[in-house]
Order: sequence, then structure tokens, then C-alpha cells
Amino acid sequence: MLKVSNLSVHYGATAVVKNLNLALAEDEVLMLVGPTGCGKTTILQALAGLIPISSGEIELGAWRASATRIVPPEKRNVGMVFQDFALFPHLTVEQNVCFRLTDTTLADHWLNLLGLDSFRHAKPARLSGGQKQRVALARTLAHQPAFVLLDEPLSNLDAALKDNLRWEIREALKAAGVPAIWVTHDQEEALSVGDRVGILKGGVLEQLDTPEICFAEPASRFVAGFLGEASFLPGELRAHQVSTALGPAPGIPIDTSEGPVDLLLRPDDLSLVPSSIGNGVIDWVRYEGCSRLYAVTVEGGAQLRVRTSHEVHGKPGDRVQMAITTTHPLAAFSRTG
Repeated sequence: MLKVSNLSVHYGATAVVKNLNLALAEDEVLMLVGPTGCGKTTILQALAGLIPISSGEIELGAWRASATRIVPPEKRNVGMVFQDFALFPHLTVEQNVCFRLTDTTLADHWLNLLGLDSFRHAKPARLSGGQKQRVALARTLAHQPAFVLLDEPLSNLDAALKDNLRWEIREALKAAGVPAIWVTHDQEEALSVGDRVGILKGGVLEQLDTPEICFAEPASRFVAGFLGEASFLPGELRAHQVSTALGPAPGIPIDTSEGPVDLLLRPDDLSLVPSSIGNGVIDWVRYEGCSRLYAVTVEGGAQLRVRTSHEVHGKPGDRVQMAITTTHPLAAFSRTG
């Protein structure tokens, strides 16, 4: 098990990572997500031994690294997958995957499993972006790392390819039984692929939990807004029930026990029906193909976002009837302002 205790990293006087604590299970895929500059890539570099740490410890099996106990990258048995693939352009696919291997049995296994057998003798210049990333992953797994670090491995690929490849990578990691920490900017990727998700802000781990808990019970308003479209509706929390302008709804207190709260609503927690005597007015609408996303100001002044079928037609200024339709408890935050 990879264990990180009170890890901090400074660039000069600037703290980039602050008191990070986490433990990685044997075959767990942990997603790290957060805005640009929050410390995601710095964490990977510190775990790999590529940069010095300021305080704390990193421990895995026989080695333990700290600010005063340096363990070089080659002694950590870590595999890295980069967003730019990092392939040798003058070597074939097979030569890239077998680089520095004396036994190529595992290389053959991963070339076959990742659908690269017919490209063994091709140079990287002949491959698509998705094929290059499969080669990079095959090379990493063929060297039997103790854990794998993935630094935005799909950021250079088009959206259609990303959806399939993210699952191929996850399945390959699970088949290898290798734990991994995967950095991404893509919230959907983080929620769908990870066994757990860690959300970073300013070098601090705001929340680390299952995707379901992070999305439905975010630890802060920042986490709520970063992981998806978030609207907040004022209400009054009493006995896990919130009274709002749209009617009652079940609530989970996040940072309060009872009293005035802002109820977290996702676009699929609401319904919208055109009505000349409705309780809201459309501010704007965005066509998304299979759906439409509406922003609606309801009585009381709160603006809510609701997603409907593309067959629901409305335009800015139209009056609509809004309702809370979800039956699961909603996160309730202490009222601000």
C-alpha cells in the first residue's frame, strides 16, 4: 500500500502542496482533480521522486522517503504515463514497450491485450493519439511497477476517443492489479473512472471519497461547483427536511445542523414545465443535442439550472413551473450572505 503522510511541497517560499494525507489500496484507481495550479502534477512528481519534498513522508513496502531521506526514482518502482506519450520516435512499438526488458513475456501480453499486436513494427509517427497512449501504457505495465502515476493521459485526444480509452486504461490497470493515481482536469472522467476521487484546491485536499459521495455530499461549496453544475436554493432545515420556495425536499446537513441553509440542486434534481402562471422565468437556454439546459430565476430570486429533454421548448422571458423531483437527500450548506 502506498501511504502519504503530511506531504508538503514548496517552490521557494510558496507552498504548492500542503499536508497531503492519503493511502492507496492494492488495485485502487484514485483520481485527482482540481483547477489549474492546484498542485495535481506536483503531487505526482513528488511521489515519483522527481522533485524534493519539504516535509512529510511517502512510504511503499521497503522504502520510505522524506525531506531528509531521499529515495531516487529508479528505486521506487513507479510507472508513469504522460499526456505527451513520451515514446522514442526512432523505435518501433515493440521496441518501445520492451525497452530495457530482459524477459519480453509481459510485453507480448500487454501488446495483445491492448490491441497493439498488428502495430509491433510500426514507428510512433504512424500511430494515432489513442494508439500512442496504449503503447505508453503497455510499456509501463510491462515493467511491473508497484504503482502507476498518470498525468492527464487523455488530454491530447478528441472527445470521442477519450470515452472508450479511459475505460481501456482502467480495465488494464485492474487486470494488472496495480494501484494508480490519475490526474485529470475532466470532472466526468474523474467521477466515472475512479474508485475514489480527490478534489484539490490551492494545494489542499478538500475531499477524498467515492465519486458518489463527493458528488452528492460535497464537503464544501467549492467541491459542489467543481464537480458539476450546481445551483443553490435558500431554505430552512429542520429534522433533515428542507422547506423551500419550490416545496419540501430531503436534506443532508453538510456544515450546519439546522436553520437557514442553501440547498444544493443539480440540473437533474429539477423539472421544468411551461406555464403562464409558473413560479419561474427563463433567463437563458442552451441546446445540447439530446437535452436543453435552462437557467431559471424562481420566486425569491434564486437562479437554478435545470436540464430537460430536447423536446421541451422554451425561450428567455417565458414563464415556467419549477419543481424539485429528486427523492434522494440533497446537500444543505449553511446560508451565506
